[in-house]
Amino acid sequence: MSRLDDMALFVEVMKARSFRGAAESLGMPNSTLSRRISLLEQSIGLRLLNRTTRSIEPTEAGQLYFERASRIIDEARIAHEELGDMVARPVGTLRVSLPVDFATTWLAPLLPELAQLYPGLDFDLDLTPRNVDLIAEPFDLAIRMAQPEGAGLIARVIGRLTPFLYASPTYLADHGEPSHPSELAARACLAMPRNGVWRLNAGDQSVDVAASSRFRANSVAMLRRLAVQDMGVLFAPDRVVAEEVANGRLVRILADWQGPPALIYAITATRLVPARTQRFIDFLKQNLKDDAEARS
Repeated sequence: MSRLDDMALFVEVMKARSFRGAAESLGMPNSTLSRRISLLEQSIGLRLLNRTTRSIEPTEAGQLYFERASRIIDEARIAHEELGDMVARPVGTLRVSLPVDFATTWLAPLLPELAQLYPGLDFDLDLTPRNVDLIAEPFDLAIRMAQPEGAGLIARVIGRLTPFLYASPTYLADHGEPSHPSELAARACLAMPRNGVWRLNAGDQSVDVAASSRFRANSVAMLRRLAVQDMGVLFAPDRVVAEEVANGRLVRILADWQGPPALIYAITATRLVPARTQRFIDFLKQNLKDDAEARS
């Protein structure tokens, strides 16, 4: 058998954390699978797994081998898929990890069109702010608002979101509408925890504002609700507040000023991705671009 075949068997054992479970999944005898992994360890010259009667655990070498091998196996599988029907008609389940705010504000309105465009696709969406492990966990990709720090991950920029300033009419009536960003230091600024300073630009002018407030939250939806309830000034992309602006609950202030665009990333464990993943990335990229063009 080829080294690639044994590598694929090792990956399945690691995913199942059990020879018996992997053997059942692969449809082969447990003894054969165990022997193949032993031969693989002998050929490498290192122990990859610590075996007990109850479980198996990877050695340090085994964990490293799994991380590298899983990518190789995935790329080999995808190479075969690209020659088949999946390229023309993406099918299967697309597993995506993405932030709650992005999912509800940007993705949810697009899902009916996406589902109609690719009827063979099912969608498994995990709404979470945590950085999922794209190698060890069963995700096709993750959407994130910051570039990943993990080594070896592939990050594609699929959009840019430009934030503007908004407040409720009641808040402005009570506290006055600022005429310059420097006046925001005296206002309640509803900010994300990491955004202690707001950078605002107008032409060739740039101002940094200390965003101080009693309220910080890692949810744009929460901050938007607080702004509608007259609790302060919101710094957010226009689509986030489109409904509130349309019905007059929020108004844009300091109209000449805006923040630097925030990049949106589609992150995968490898550059070679299945058709369903690539179509999803392309679809989002096109729609986010159209949204940006509509504002310009």
